[in-house]
Amino acid sequence: MKVFVTGASGFIGSAVVRELISAGHEVLGLARSEASAKTISEAGAKVLLGTLEDLDILKQGASQADGIIHTAFIHDFTQFVKAGDVDKSAINAIGEVLEGTDKPLVVTAGMLGLPAINGFITEESSAENSPRASEATALALAAEKGINTSVVRLPPSVHDKGDKGFIPFIIGQARKNGVSAYPEAGKNCWSAVHRLDAAKAFRLALEKAAKGVVYNVVGDNAIETKKIAELIGEKLNLPVQSLSGDAIVNHFDWMGRFITFEGKAIGTKTQEELGWKPAHIGLLEDMQENYF
Repeated sequence: MKVFVTGASGFIGSAVVRELISAGHEVLGLARSEASAKTISEAGAKVLLGTLEDLDILKQGASQADGIIHTAFIHDFTQFVKAGDVDKSAINAIGEVLEGTDKPLVVTAGMLGLPAINGFITEESSAENSPRASEATALALAAEKGINTSVVRLPPSVHDKGDKGFIPFIIGQARKNGVSAYPEAGKNCWSAVHRLDAAKAFRLALEKAAKGVVYNVVGDNAIETKKIAELIGEKLNLPVQSLSGDAIVNHFDWMGRFITFEGKAIGTKTQEELGWKPAHIGLLEDMQENYF
């Protein structure tokens, strides 16, 4: 299968590209710069130059492919609404090309902050009120236009060497402020998945091509934020402290709105439907080995 991958040089997308190629697929990767193009080319994929805002380029890539995996997202959380609008437009543009075909489109979404069912975020948890519109946009294409779209939900931490996401930011704030902090009692939990496990799930979702299906790709189901803070404090030799109210925002900056969310999640249905199971190390072990 020829697969068009957006975000193909990114932390997650680059792992998806390698996973696809190793499984015998041909990859066309979207690159927003010459440096990104070089990374994609060196991985063994073909390159299409453009950005998420180049809708004609996205349509071109989708029209050349047998399937699409959309991992790109503008990770500027200070302009989250704008990033979401760009993402929504990109998904809809790709969808225009796929209408009337059976080509699969796999869209990336998040699960942090979604409503729990019996204590955990499950595949049935609704993303209707999520500030990120990726999932709702993808599922609308399936429901309203019959496009073969599915959603891969990722936990707040997709971890591995080279991570530039939430956990490195938390570590950076601990270094900056001289304290490793957690919100309130630190009992709220985050889920996590190793990047290579996530990449395999994306490939399987593409190959299964189940229309309108949501997958929860979860390795660690529930890690207390206090445990994360304690590990950071230990590795950096910093005091570990509970924060509340405005002190949470003062310490965590833009991430203050996310750090308090409950993120316990399971993906039992996903594992059964995709035949997928996490095989790599968990978040805390990965942090021990690779984050300091």
